[in-house]
Amino acid sequence: MRALGLYPYFRTIESAQDTEVIINGRPMLMLGSNSYMGLTNEPRIKEAAIDAVRKYGSGCAGSRFLNGTLDIHIELEEQIADFLDKEAAIVFTTGYQTNLGVISALVGREDNVFIDRTDHASIVDGARLGFGKTFKFVHNDVSDLDRMLSLSTARGKMVVVDGIYSMEGDIAKLPEIVSVSRKHGAAIFVDDAHSVGVLGRIGNGTADHFGLTNEVDIIGGTFSKSLASIGGYVAADREVIEYLKHHARALIFSASMAPACVAATQKALEIIVNEPERRDALWANTHFMLDELRRIGLDTGDSESPIMPVVIGETERCFAMWRFLHDAGIFVNPVVTPATAPNRALIRLSVMATHTEDQLTRALEIIEKGARSIGLIGS
Repeated sequence: MRALGLYPYFRTIESAQDTEVIINGRPMLMLGSNSYMGLTNEPRIKEAAIDAVRKYGSGCAGSRFLNGTLDIHIELEEQIADFLDKEAAIVFTTGYQTNLGVISALVGREDNVFIDRTDHASIVDGARLGFGKTFKFVHNDVSDLDRMLSLSTARGKMVVVDGIYSMEGDIAKLPEIVSVSRKHGAAIFVDDAHSVGVLGRIGNGTADHFGLTNEVDIIGGTFSKSLASIGGYVAADREVIEYLKHHARALIFSASMAPACVAATQKALEIIVNEPERRDALWANTHFMLDELRRIGLDTGDSESPIMPVVIGETERCFAMWRFLHDAGIFVNPVVTPATAPNRALIRLSVMATHTEDQLTRALEIIEKGARSIGLIGS
């Protein structure tokens, strides 16, 4: 791919992550970011981070378990628990570490963990680190999950799903998953990495979106997407959080979340709750983009969120589409196996609340030209 000029990874961005970015001195329209609320360059968030550095310094020099717990860590955990309507919460240094720490700590030798085949890599790795046995059910196929759970004789069972799936953009069938899990006595863990800010009455995720907060045992996620920072969290009953505080190795043996990141997250959370018009704008952009992509004749799978796959098929063809869009000034992400099924390579598009209709219309014109140039749609 490098030799052909089709290598799409580790591109260097020379500006803030916004609706437009600078790469090699050239402005590009950003359609490959996870900043769904468009808050990564929000002045109020930047000021909050700067103020935290002035007060607390640049880092904590240790783990939460020992010398790295600040009062603002505790404040953020209380805010997250209140936001998600759970008894307690704990924050990790990254979202990846959250899933690694939670699943590996809770799933013991006599337990089974059931994960969707398209769950995020951090869920897969967390299950691998646990001592229990892992089962992967067909993507969003509740009957397959039901079959697997019915065959399990494990002491404990846990079902782990993404709220919104990061590549396909569809939403977990949570009502059915809850029903089947309860029937078989399984705990439910929802990773809301891509759902916070996007779903729920106040942007508080998938469980609230379906009115199932009390039925979902554990809610986790990251601060690196809608919340415009970096870090992770898990919210649950107080006894579960207390257990994780003393058993989750990814928490105990990692330096704690930097003060600037904590303060940025707090301010982003405040904005998401108090400015619902941002979520309205995001969904307006989502519906507009999805409708237009499908009108053009592109396959967007089962997407129903700001994450929109454009299914290309062959890997080489996908990279050719990426190159066309890149050269035309559109930043997108090509996704190939193992991040997606073989022969289902795709271009992953994502929109922000802060995109304008003019920006999206310009992008659609270029995407249509690119699709014609590789023979994806007719000329």
